[in-house]
Amino acid sequence: MSPPTPCSAKVEINEVAPRDGLQIEARYVPTEEKIRWIDALSTTGLRRIEATSFTSPKAIPNLRDAADVVTGIQRREGVDITVLVPNVKGAERALACQVDEINLVMSASNSHGLANLRMTPEQSLEQFAAILEATQGSGVFINASLSTTFGCPFEGDVSQTRVLELVEKLIALGIQGITLCDTTGMANPAQVNLLCEAVLERWPATSFTLHFHNTRGMGLANALAAWQAGITRFDSALGGLGGCPFAPGATGNVCTEDLVHMFEAMGVDTGVDLDALLEVAATLPDLIGHDVPGQVVKAGKSTRRYPVPAKIDTASPSVTE
Repeated sequence: MSPPTPCSAKVEINEVAPRDGLQIEARYVPTEEKIRWIDALSTTGLRRIEATSFTSPKAIPNLRDAADVVTGIQRREGVDITVLVPNVKGAERALACQVDEINLVMSASNSHGLANLRMTPEQSLEQFAAILEATQGSGVFINASLSTTFGCPFEGDVSQTRVLELVEKLIALGIQGITLCDTTGMANPAQVNLLCEAVLERWPATSFTLHFHNTRGMGLANALAAWQAGITRFDSALGGLGGCPFAPGATGNVCTEDLVHMFEAMGVDTGVDLDALLEVAATLPDLIGHDVPGQVVKAGKSTRRYPVPAKIDTASPSVTE
């Protein structure tokens, strides 16, 4: 058995709510409101924000204003703007808007790939090759998100062998970063730890990100397991927004403010101003028209203190014990 990987004292949180969060919302958030929201997020210390998706307006109508959003936001030094693209046309539109990073997406399972993208994993790899050719020389970082890494809602288990095979093919294509996605919240901490250790041992120079959904309440536990294995980059969504429209039963992403709070409480530096982030999170119900799952924005940070009740009977045991 190899020695345990030292846990990093610093992690990077990548905000995905403007894309992953809004794509499934019933209410269309107007372009101007999206821009104000992303601008506010960019002041909180987040280093990377997935702003939108350059996909067909028919497929994701909530993100039909992708170009207007990216060209309208205030670009801040040290904050990378990334976008999801499904094909060469989307990549060309993204490059025209001078994005910092392009995120490609494929599935590890055949059935989810066909349901979500109308492509098998092998067909997705062929399309990635065409996108890489179209973006060659642009200087834009190319990341690939591998959906259903920890299980498929149609097929069930996806073997670690299959995941490693696809990661190897992505790296061979020239993909610079890879996101391992728990698309429907099927992962468990033991499974996460094993896979993360495997990819980091095999490809230590590759930038790996972990993307968890909180469908079964294990999002933070899975993030902790990935960090303990040596992962330092995580996707999350403000308020716990999100969900894949082509993944039955999927709910929101692991919540950004809850994830930041966990790491900061442990002494792990996220680079994020949690108070500023909570202020932005508090505006979400008005922005999208309903309450959100995030916990810290409701309960406050663990350092929050309350006034001692005026009358305390120390002689009687608490009725809540």
